[in-house]
Amino acid sequence: MNSTREAQAEENKQGGEVSVVLSGCAKDDAGTVFDVLRAAFATDRASVDVPQDVTGKQPTAWVATVDVAEERVVSGPVELAAPVTLDAQGGYWAVERLRHSLAGAFAVRVVGTVSGDQEEEVRLRLASK
Repeated sequence: MNSTREAQAEENKQGGEVSVVLSGCAKDDAGTVFDVLRAAFATDRASVDVPQDVTGKQPTAWVATVDVAEERVVSGPVELAAPVTLDAQGGYWAVERLRHSLAGAFAVRVVGTVSGDQEEEVRLRLASK
């Protein structure tokens, strides 16, 4: 029988990926957030994959998948020109770890949550500290 600590360790191994969507921001601020995420975790977004402007009046969103299983140290506060909306979806532990790491670089405010059986979606508002 698994103890609670063993069960949490198993969940951490299996639920370390978080889907991240950035919206409501300029491409430079999106790039800054992705730089922080790359510094803190493994991500599927390469450093050369910088956000681009999209022509037209359609809303723009940038997407990445972040593996929070191995966390690295974020160096400190990072400046944004304006607040950024970040939607994170994944297991409870993984989303909380992502939020905690982002708090090392930005002022982070939770503006909404949707809870499921094993996953949650959290909308965060990131701003300069």
